[in-house]
Amino acid sequence: MRDARGGRGLSFLLTSTLVLIMFHPVALAEVAWDDDGWLQTSYGTDRLELGDEFGCYGMPGLSWFNDPGAVAQSCQSYITERINASQWGAHPLSTYTPSSLTMAQHERIASQGFAVHGDENELTSTAWHNSTDVPFDIWDWYNLGRRGGTLEKGLASLESIQEEVSEGGLVNMYWIGRVNDATVRHDREVLTYLNEAEDIWLTTWGEAWSYWSAHRCYDPSFSSETTEEGTVLKFESLIAQACTSGDLVGWNLPLTWRLDTGSADVSKVLIAGDNASSIEGETNTMQGWWQQEDGVVLLSVKNGESVELHFNDTDVEFDILGLTEFWNNHSAAVTIAGHETSDLFKWSKRFLEDDNVRFTWLLTPRTSAEGAAWMPYAVLGIAFASTVGMMAVLGREGIGPLGPYFGENSKQSKQPYSEQMKRSLDAEE
Repeated sequence: MRDARGGRGLSFLLTSTLVLIMFHPVALAEVAWDDDGWLQTSYGTDRLELGDEFGCYGMPGLSWFNDPGAVAQSCQSYITERINASQWGAHPLSTYTPSSLTMAQHERIASQGFAVHGDENELTSTAWHNSTDVPFDIWDWYNLGRRGGTLEKGLASLESIQEEVSEGGLVNMYWIGRVNDATVRHDREVLTYLNEAEDIWLTTWGEAWSYWSAHRCYDPSFSSETTEEGTVLKFESLIAQACTSGDLVGWNLPLTWRLDTGSADVSKVLIAGDNASSIEGETNTMQGWWQQEDGVVLLSVKNGESVELHFNDTDVEFDILGLTEFWNNHSAAVTIAGHETSDLFKWSKRFLEDDNVRFTWLLTPRTSAEGAAWMPYAVLGIAFASTVGMMAVLGREGIGPLGPYFGENSKQSKQPYSEQMKRSLDAEE
């Protein structure tokens, strides 16, 4: 009976060991990470107000390959519970995705609201892998390209980024702030060029997607009236009813409209009743206006905002020429993706003086140094107990190093088998 109990105990110990080993990764996935505390401080808010974007990189313990939908959902919750994704919208739109995922897996990621998947992940549909790789469908954004190289000193190239910008289109640069405990240095020359440029839209992944998707989703509404002071053109950008589905919902950011007013000069512009700022030479997304030398007015305004353009002339002819390809009619746009951002302060503190450059911070929690730290010791302890238990069971049979220490059982086990049988029969009689 004791041997049976010993065997059951040993089986329990061995089973426990196997269960702990099998489910150790699950425990790590649930508890073994720490969030980035900077996201919920004024520092995170400052980066947000400056124009940066917060997207997803991944979650410790969860696999893009095994369950991309779970990673996307968990990462979305991680962001939205701590900070808005952009000054233009709360929900995140951008995420890193590894190579070799299928289109079906990308669709599952998109179902969690992530419209932009980057970068260079080997899908056949692509967006902005070169200056002519213009996206036509939403799934083109599941494989965002990388252009212009990195900001890392020693690898960055001013000539390369200037060449890409001159070719036009969306230029997507790469940045990682730290490797383990080592700080990665950035190239000041490249950053100065971007920060001082006046002909580039410095933007983020989510802004670029929202602006592109708006081309099929917004219709202008306008009317005019003549007053004693001149002519007032009233303008408003409205979302098309066909574009309210989940797969096309971007942020409500300012869109740049081209308005032909003939030879008439605009005296002032009011947006939502307030005097609008000039956006001439501006490189960051904002509301405002300016009139070019050819008389065309560039009006940047969010959906649903009422606009009044005032003219001193009473006889004004005007026409809406449509949306520009990029904000403020720039021919090139530049984004910088901060991959594996687990500590916002350490990744971004060196860029505090670069007011114009914008970053898409792809967030991931830090792997916890304390997460499941007890597990290896528990496994070791159970393994040790299992070994001792096995030796005890064998010792009852007089086998192994514990055999001599089991008293009568030990002595009995050393007798010949025939003698043991005889003693058992005598006991029964």
